[in-house]
Amino acid sequence: MSKSAQDQQYKLIDTETGVVDADPHHLIVMLFKGVLEKLAVAKGCMQRNEIATKGEALTQAISIVGGLLDSVDPEAGDGVLAKNLTQLYYFVTQRITDANVNDDIQALGEAINVLKQLESAWLEISPSSSEHSVDTHPSPVTV
Repeated sequence: MSKSAQDQQYKLIDTETGVVDADPHHLIVMLFKGVLEKLAVAKGCMQRNEIATKGEALTQAISIVGGLLDSVDPEAGDGVLAKNLTQLYYFVTQRITDANVNDDIQALGEAINVLKQLESAWLEISPSSSEHSVDTHPSPVTV
């Protein structure tokens, strides 16, 4: 197995472990991280004219935004926040689609900016107690 393949396998296992061990707040953080990573890959592909890889990255990004959209609780609060978040996620999805179809880096930038602002706001409401924090990189156990 090549070094690159080993790195990919380790990253997959690390992500899977993080998902299994994560509290709901951290899962959303992971989704933001994942979508922003895919959009960065897509932006680089657009700049290098790598059309197929760009399409794959943007399709994955839209899927992750779908996960964020699914996480919105319409019953929380008075429903206004849920409505606004839903509209923002639809806007982001539309801009990603526009970026893909029209090879539009500006549209991609708009989606990235909205997601970064949402991520920042989400991190501001992070649970502060240690009972909610999860170590996604635990130390190895020695026997």
